[in-house]
Amino acid sequence: MSGIRYRRLVAVALVAGIGLTGAACSSSNDNNNKPGDKSSSSAAGSSASTPLDKNAKVTISVDCEPPTTKKAERKQWIDDVAEFNKTYPNVTIKSKDTYPCEDADKFTAQMQAGSETDTFYSYVTDLQQVLDAGQAADITDYVNDKTVPNLKDIDPNMLAILKDGGKLYGLPTTNYSMGLIYNRKLFSEAGLDPNKPPTTWAEIRTDAKVIQDKLGSKGIHGFFEYGGGNQGGWHLTSALYGAGNDVVSSDGTKADFNGPEAKQILQTLHDMRWTDHSTPDSPGKEWSESQKAMGAGQIGMYLGAPDDIQLMVQEYGAKFTDIGMAPIPEGKTSLMGGNDYFFKKSDSPDQIKAGIAWINFKFLTLEKGQFNYARNKADGIPVGLPQPFFFTGASKDKDTADKTQYATVPVVNFKTYVDAQVPGKGEPPNAQKLYAVLDTVMSGVLTNKNANIDKLLSTAETQANQLLAASQ
Repeated sequence: MSGIRYRRLVAVALVAGIGLTGAACSSSNDNNNKPGDKSSSSAAGSSASTPLDKNAKVTISVDCEPPTTKKAERKQWIDDVAEFNKTYPNVTIKSKDTYPCEDADKFTAQMQAGSETDTFYSYVTDLQQVLDAGQAADITDYVNDKTVPNLKDIDPNMLAILKDGGKLYGLPTTNYSMGLIYNRKLFSEAGLDPNKPPTTWAEIRTDAKVIQDKLGSKGIHGFFEYGGGNQGGWHLTSALYGAGNDVVSSDGTKADFNGPEAKQILQTLHDMRWTDHSTPDSPGKEWSESQKAMGAGQIGMYLGAPDDIQLMVQEYGAKFTDIGMAPIPEGKTSLMGGNDYFFKKSDSPDQIKAGIAWINFKFLTLEKGQFNYARNKADGIPVGLPQPFFFTGASKDKDTADKTQYATVPVVNFKTYVDAQVPGKGEPPNAQKLYAVLDTVMSGVLTNKNANIDKLLSTAETQANQLLAASQ
């Protein structure tokens, strides 16, 4: 799993009460399944492809029920279970409330012991770990436009992250896609148009310098970037994805970041730091530094994900009206991730069907569950942020219209990001170790005026290749 994403979600959960982990025992266990054996719990053919019989009597345990400290979210969950039972009166959902939704060590222990819930929460980057533990049911035959009516409009890139060997193992509940977060208030104060954020690295450099020149005397910087804590490597990966490049070859065996795109991005960052002085003297090392600085009105722009916005408002004093979001620079592809539910391999066919029916109702049906924006507005939950963001086509248009109708935050602030619909791409293999290698490149550029970009990239390439070879 992504350690960075884990830290991101824990931070948001502390502030916004994103739900809790299920460390509870499932109603069924099968610890004898071998890793890679993906057929034992799947019913074949037409029986699997049909929705759950509304008269079927089945019990499933489901984790990530919101905590009692988040009264609105908890009440909504309970109300949704009751509404779900109007359609499926004989399905018993045993909701599990344990904090947080996923703890890395506990999750690993659950996979090893087979003690996860029947329908269990994870990060989309956990698929391989779950498969290696032999704990995921193959739901390919169960998922279609009858069981998940909006399936055709779920971003195929999001679903691809939950597939292995062409087989589907999970359903997404929310996601993030990297973009450019910017301070609209500072843009206006610097004479820039907040409705026309930069979309290329050249434009970012230009706008950052304007902000620096106009507002630098107040301790404000035009742009913020990281050089450590795996954050620098994560951001360089995001920037490379945006430029249409990758960091690892398609077969996952070789580094693929030492090219013209990386050199151009790094040279731009170098020039922003040492020529324009539009970035802080020291690069960031901890994930929360950018959110704190943006909340305090000290920076104009940085690379980030939509869930940063609510965190900045709730924790660091930002205002929704002051924050905007644009697509990732260059806009070719965007690093993406998020959350999902898997289905325990030892589940019966009806338990799998019931789990899919619940996830579809709670997380994948417009105007229901998490998409009941009228209810969210009445309950004081922010409406209008660009997340979840995994729908395309007609579902995306409907979701955008509904958000706009019930918005409690300025939807227009995120229009360029939403309209771009940049294709998503999952994290590279061995992501955290690879990010640590790329940290050295970002740190070198941002802390050494005479940095040799070619040498930094060449050294990192050698280290990355050794890392990838060792993991084969």
